[in-house]
Amino acid sequence: MLPVTNPQKICIAYSGGLDTSCIIPWLRENYDCEVVAAVADVGQGDRELEGIEEKAKNSGASSCIVVDLKREFLEAFAFPMALSGAVYEGRYLMGTSIARPIIAKAQVEAALTTGCDALAHGCTGKGNDQVRFESTYAALAPQLSVIAPWRLPNFELKSREAMLGYLKTRNIPCAASAEKIYSRDANIWHISHEGGALEDPWNAPPEDVWMLTVSPQQAPDQYQDVMVSFEKGRPIAVDGKSLGSVALMNTLNAIGGRHGVGRVDICENRLVGMKSRGVYETPGGTILTEAFRGLEQLVYDRETLHYREKLALDFAKIIYNGTWYSPLREAMWAAFVSMAEVMTGDVVVRVFKGSAQTARRRSPHSLFSHSFATFGTDVVYDHADATGFIRLFALPSRIRALQAMQAIDTAH
Repeated sequence: MLPVTNPQKICIAYSGGLDTSCIIPWLRENYDCEVVAAVADVGQGDRELEGIEEKAKNSGASSCIVVDLKREFLEAFAFPMALSGAVYEGRYLMGTSIARPIIAKAQVEAALTTGCDALAHGCTGKGNDQVRFESTYAALAPQLSVIAPWRLPNFELKSREAMLGYLKTRNIPCAASAEKIYSRDANIWHISHEGGALEDPWNAPPEDVWMLTVSPQQAPDQYQDVMVSFEKGRPIAVDGKSLGSVALMNTLNAIGGRHGVGRVDICENRLVGMKSRGVYETPGGTILTEAFRGLEQLVYDRETLHYREKLALDFAKIIYNGTWYSPLREAMWAAFVSMAEVMTGDVVVRVFKGSAQTARRRSPHSLFSHSFATFGTDVVYDHADATGFIRLFALPSRIRALQAMQAIDTAH
């Protein structure tokens, strides 16, 4: 991060929430310069985006740039993540993590377009997002200075009450209130929830936490089968209807949400070293991820599948830690793309009361053959061949056991 001396124009990643609504006037007061607000529409919804340009200008921004990134976010970030099988600590489908690189990229582009010489964000000094944003800044615009107010000693707006009071004294309108319970982050892939009762891991998530999914207990008593079609690893249709990426995701979200699919409650290890409790809803993403796994069971040979699984662990780390714009990520993604050449076919996922499980799958590249897998007679497998195979496969164990027996005999 370059030291901040006297920036002339700062571009801030703006969400329209309380934090960044305070940081815009704070930046103007402390650096006496122009502030540009950059807004990335990654599918957080009309409720968050409605009137956001006016909000930014009312907070003191000279301009507000809103970029629709929903399609790019899905096709270049979220869908590749699902194809790779990357899941953080076995549970988290990383909806927040995967959105940060594209949001930060849009901010950098807005900064360069408007002639800014510094970047700013509203991430706290305890979280992962500060690393994700600033890693992207470093990779895409290392010449720009970075201002992280939460890490500065003179930034005193570190409580909700302080922020509300700050805006009130400056007659800056804000719809936020001191009664906000949860901290949330939403996009078209998921929504995350933190804070409130969730800060105690002994507390079960209250029902008022959930926003995208019904309670599995209240979900329909009849399961629903949803068919997802793929072409070389790209989801292209639902139930036989070709859909663009945004429409496809919205469709799966509606189905998953109706059946209570995609709820996750996890105490995860943050990059900065502490544990945090996160509650996530990823209804459509859970269905899609399950469909990917169902298809690869048919088309990947054993070694390819196992290698994909090994790569996925490291790929998840790259996404969670925020080093998307790196040579390693590009090399790993090239491997996933190569493997996905055979990922064409249809998968039926059965959703029912919170679960999503592959029920049927087919592919022109399927390696499954009933005639080969059957217990009956076939032309490619002679049962007698297994004798030599097993003897060689178990040879190391046999040698070790024989040596042990010989050592015992010698001792006696």
